Amino acid sequence: MSRTARVALGSVAAAVAGLVVALIVGGAAFPRIIPGIPVAGPLTRWGLPLSKLGMDAAAVATVGLLLVAALLLPSDKGMLGKSALGYVKAASWTALSWAGFAFLLMLFQLSDLYTDSVANVVLKNYIPSYATQVGNGIALTLVILFGVAIALFSRGAITAGAAAGLLVLGLVALLPPALTGHASSSPNHDLATAGLSLHLTGLALWVGGLVVLVVHAVRKAPQLEQAAARFSRAALWFYVVVGASGLLSVVARLTAVSDLWTSSYGVLIVAKTVGFVLLGYIGWYHRQRTLVSLEAGKPRAFTRLAAGEALLMFATVGLAVALSRTPPPVVSLPADRAFELLGFAMPPPMTLSTLASMWWFDLFFAAIAAALAILYGAAVHRLLKRGDKWPWGRTVSWFAGVAVLVIATQSGVARYAKVMFSVHMVEHMTLSMIVPIFLVLGAPVTLALRALKPAARRGDRGPREWLTTILHSRAVKVIAHPAIATAIFIASTYALYFTPLFAGAMEEHLGHIAMTLHFLLSGSLFFWVIIGVDPSPHKLPYVGRLLLLFVTMPFHAFFGIALMMMGTVLAADWYEQLGRTWGGPLLADQSNGGAIAWGFGEIPTLIVLLAIAVQWYRDEDRTARREDRRADRNPGGDTELNRYNDYLARLNKADKADKGE
Repeated sequence: MSRTARVALGSVAAAVAGLVVALIVGGAAFPRIIPGIPVAGPLTRWGLPLSKLGMDAAAVATVGLLLVAALLLPSDKGMLGKSALGYVKAASWTALSWAGFAFLLMLFQLSDLYTDSVANVVLKNYIPSYATQVGNGIALTLVILFGVAIALFSRGAITAGAAAGLLVLGLVALLPPALTGHASSSPNHDLATAGLSLHLTGLALWVGGLVVLVVHAVRKAPQLEQAAARFSRAALWFYVVVGASGLLSVVARLTAVSDLWTSSYGVLIVAKTVGFVLLGYIGWYHRQRTLVSLEAGKPRAFTRLAAGEALLMFATVGLAVALSRTPPPVVSLPADRAFELLGFAMPPPMTLSTLASMWWFDLFFAAIAAALAILYGAAVHRLLKRGDKWPWGRTVSWFAGVAVLVIATQSGVARYAKVMFSVHMVEHMTLSMIVPIFLVLGAPVTLALRALKPAARRGDRGPREWLTTILHSRAVKVIAHPAIATAIFIASTYALYFTPLFAGAMEEHLGHIAMTLHFLLSGSLFFWVIIGVDPSPHKLPYVGRLLLLFVTMPFHAFFGIALMMMGTVLAADWYEQLGRTWGGPLLADQSNGGAIAWGFGEIPTLIVLLAIAVQWYRDEDRTARREDRRADRNPGGDTELNRYNDYLARLNKADKADKGE
């Protein structure tokens, strides 16, 4: 048996052992059977968690293979090397296994749901309705579709860009199951689902990347030193993401600290935490010792320790699967429909005081705001440290945008935006027309290109090269075209509110995140075209920018007028279920939201006009100074002034000739 096969079998054995022990400790392995109540039987009881483990292991392997191929192994001018190509081809098989285990899990879930055998579930044709109408079934259907798509497209991927795209698709495929189950039923389901999504994403990158690196080392494949060094730098961030998101997920599920030792769910969390701490220590030891040995040409120390770390990681994955089969402690919730929908009680009547005091922690956008602030600050610090300058105005603009983003998504505005359409419209307009203006004026891409170092190996792709590739990609050229960016900015607003999309986005946490993120991204794209400092594929003249601004803003006014004139309530089912008793009728509040949309456009229009005027003035000033320097260097040269003087001289000479002088 090859060493690679032994590593794979050892990882599988560790995961199964962790799963079995955790199921026994948690009580899910041998549940109490009450006479007279039907049960699915031992096949389903064990098949369900084992198929879930297989699905998770295949997902981790797929993500790890694509991560190593796309980002960790050096490429040659964007083309994958021999080892990377092999890993992408292997990802097609693991992705197919991912889809297969997801289908098995669907069968066992149906068997558990109907307390019937798997054979009867298939014969009674329960699958179509479950796969298309039930949340858990829809999630697994999406996993199957994504897995098959990755398997098909991996067969023809030969570039690092294609492998990176498949990696993104794989990370997206991790999310649907995370948004169902215990997380979605948690009292604070917004925090629980967002935390679990980040947790799974970080864990898949961390575990998958390390396992494939171990395989790479066991095979004695080339470029191990570069791949290990890159993974070591990224592993710290994976560790932080996994730890922080796991902690927040626990906070969202447990009712008290005592649940950690008084409930089976808490005991498994403690065991998982111990494994997590051990993995952190091993990672630190890697950076201090084994990477040094690897650079010195002694790979055996790295291989042994990394293989042990991989086994511990898969045992932890087994614990996580068992944790998903163990019900969390029972929480006594108020009989309040608003609490069930929102994750918090209906707030009191809105005042300036409640807007300023009733903050609501949204993990997803808090993470985005933190990342934007930390990365920008680190880049500015790197420039200043090496003696370069960076305009303070851009820094102030960027952090002002981040601050407004935090206020819009974390303060009382975010809480009231879910229960009042008028406040939702304030949040919408702020995220799409205020925050993006400050962010694009911060010139983040220009800062990144100056702060990031080129790849050490010529032809390889580091972060700077990836950023440059994305900027010059065909997709960016298309969406950054002024006509396309404007159409997205305008049409998406009408498409959202005048179709059932808005009701769906308000009712589902994932839909609400997608809607809010779209506001931010579409606004950033539009204002990047108009006032962006960063390089763009299509540079508009300043007159064209003014024209585009004045053509676009009236559409938002028309949108506001349309809302004010509507006789029906948007997302009526959502707002009626909340049972808000203050703030006036729903239709009146919607009309107020339309008035806000109608009048809000004046604020960003004024800011953009000032920005265009300043940029235009500075551009003309730079052009004039450049021409002056050219004239000073070459007084008799062919400058604009000399050409104009020659033109006047020729006119004067022709005039004299006509007069016979």
